[in-house]
Amino acid sequence: MQEISKQDFYGERPLFNHHQLTLKDSTIHEGESALKECSDIIAENCTFIGRYPLWHNQNSRLINCTLTVDCRAPLWYDRGITMIGCTSHAPKMLREVDDTLLEHCNFEEAQELLWKCRGIKIRDCKISNADYIFFNSADLEIDGLTLQGKYSFQYCRNIHIKNSVLNTKDAFWESSDIVIEDSQVLGEYLAWHSHNLTLVRCHIAGTQPLCYAHNLKLIDCTFDADADLAFEYSSVNATILSQVTSVKNPLTGSIKAKGYGEIILDENQKEPHDCVITTL
Repeated sequence: MQEISKQDFYGERPLFNHHQLTLKDSTIHEGESALKECSDIIAENCTFIGRYPLWHNQNSRLINCTLTVDCRAPLWYDRGITMIGCTSHAPKMLREVDDTLLEHCNFEEAQELLWKCRGIKIRDCKISNADYIFFNSADLEIDGLTLQGKYSFQYCRNIHIKNSVLNTKDAFWESSDIVIEDSQVLGEYLAWHSHNLTLVRCHIAGTQPLCYAHNLKLIDCTFDADADLAFEYSSVNATILSQVTSVKNPLTGSIKAKGYGEIILDENQKEPHDCVITTL
């Protein structure tokens, strides 16, 4: 394998179509598509400044690298990418990628991260300022994610999340086949119009959570005081180990909670409106 160390690269496609290359302590400066159409690239302790540096790559690894805010849309259409210990300030990162591992990474200014991706594994990562991330992605395995943003996981499929803190409004809209375990899910209008969402030992915060949901399950969860007007027009089976501020017009199923501040069953109920609401 060829090794390049402590070099600077400028302009358009300076390392185009390279294979089996190790790049150490180097900088990709202003320009475009530095490592396009490459495979088996290992980049260690490198800095990426130029735009679109890693498109159409296969089986490449980034270790302890930095991607600056000017490194726009850095990884698209890739297969088998691994990122370990990296810091990214780049927007629109990771688009249409398959079979990707992200471990111990910090993504800042992470707007529109991970769109239309498949087979993503995330371990012990932090994602901040993350508007519209994970859009229309599938087959996600996430363990130990700290997320701050808005409009996350919309139109996603087949997600397993655990040991995470998700602070994100309008999350999981129109998504399906989701399991979230031992996590905090914080944000307004959680999982509206979702299908087959299961929450296990999770803490839920934010107004009007879990409305219009289909086949919703909660197992030994807790609710924050601001999680009011829950379950409107949802089919739900829930066990909640805390007080619920208010439940409004659930569609069907059962809800068991430690107590309720208010149960609203008004003239706007929809059929079959046969949800059984009891206390533990």
